[in-house]
Amino acid sequence: MKITVVGLGKIGLPLAVQCAGRGHHVLGADVDPDVVAAVRRAQAPFPGEPELAERLGRVVDVGALEATTDTTAAVTASEAVIVVVPLYVDGAGAPRFDALDAAMAAVGRGLRPGTVVVVETTLPVGTTRGRLAHALQEASGLRAGREFFLAFSPERVSSGSVFTDLARYPKLVGGVDTASTRRAIALYEAVLTFAERPDLARPNGVWDMGSAEAAELAKLAETTYRDVNIGLVNQFALYAGRIGVDIGTVIEACNSQPYSHLHRPGIAVGGHCIPVYPWFYLAGDPDATIVRAAREANAAMPARTVDMLERVRGPLRGTTVVVLGACYRGGVKETAFSGVHATVEALRHRGAAPLVHDVLLTDDEITALGFEPYRGSPVHAAVLHTDHPEYADLTPADLPGVDTLVDGRGVIDPSRWPGVTVLALGRATAGEQRER
Repeated sequence: MKITVVGLGKIGLPLAVQCAGRGHHVLGADVDPDVVAAVRRAQAPFPGEPELAERLGRVVDVGALEATTDTTAAVTASEAVIVVVPLYVDGAGAPRFDALDAAMAAVGRGLRPGTVVVVETTLPVGTTRGRLAHALQEASGLRAGREFFLAFSPERVSSGSVFTDLARYPKLVGGVDTASTRRAIALYEAVLTFAERPDLARPNGVWDMGSAEAAELAKLAETTYRDVNIGLVNQFALYAGRIGVDIGTVIEACNSQPYSHLHRPGIAVGGHCIPVYPWFYLAGDPDATIVRAAREANAAMPARTVDMLERVRGPLRGTTVVVLGACYRGGVKETAFSGVHATVEALRHRGAAPLVHDVLLTDDEITALGFEPYRGSPVHAAVLHTDHPEYADLTPADLPGVDTLVDGRGVIDPSRWPGVTVLALGRATAGEQRER
């Protein structure tokens, strides 16, 4: 097949490489000329994705993957189109369709009869059949389900394990009609291979969800579940800390029973998915009080964690506090919706002077985020925001002058920090334990 993948970001580019590696001719389209130039040179425009550089080099060298900024021309030359363009939210959590609308208009202008378009961008329920079908029809003059085919198939992969996840998880597909579903299923069966999953109720592979709405809801449900689970566990952790109970022991005990799947508590929920997609769900179901409460509880965790520091150390005005980690997740160079922003804001609000360090970011990159980099000067306290493996090996010698450390991820061994008060979510301080 000739396939266009629209959006060569951290999900779209590996998917384009996967398709090309299965023997298809792929045109990767992106509005960023620097990204397109990098792909043409067979250079990954972002670091940290295992296997990407090697696989990209192979498919570019043999001409199986080409890159272009002309989405419309690429679509005109293709039998199938996969759209992986981000959908953003504004400050109030409302979806911002600017980028996706522009992409769909460009796709529509190039549509030919018989083309199948599959959208992988996570969407509010009803968006594929409503907004996107209308946009494609208006731009192309063709009718969805009759002259072209339209389906939704959510991306279900994570940065740092995209190729593994493409094989590990079933590909969920739902079209705006039966014919569209069939075409989309055939597309993914031609470009993906699946690992054996004896734990699943049915064979791993491409799963027919019956409708675009079912596929849209499946993605929102699985990600919103994680946000709600984390919000609940964070509530448990805050309570456990107050009563002198180790929440880690409690979670281990609960999860020994097959109906409990408690996640880990943490200072923040970040990334493109978990803090964003609950808002997409709420766009269709605004009365979902549990979803809204969990999102608000998780958004408040950076400030609640800074509260822990202030309760133990006293007023923070005039103190220097280093925040360890700006990336939203350990080992991944990505700061999208990272809790570091709210953590620094909470420290500044209390009069502290926050500094930021990250093992994956340069001082210039940290400065570009609006923070002052930590360069090894004496500090009064530290807040661990990101669970980079390197931080587990730190000692007081790495942070001269530190007397209090708040571990927002539960990865610090207090025995490595003699003379320093170490706090963690869901764990009472030594002083609180003695009082009990």
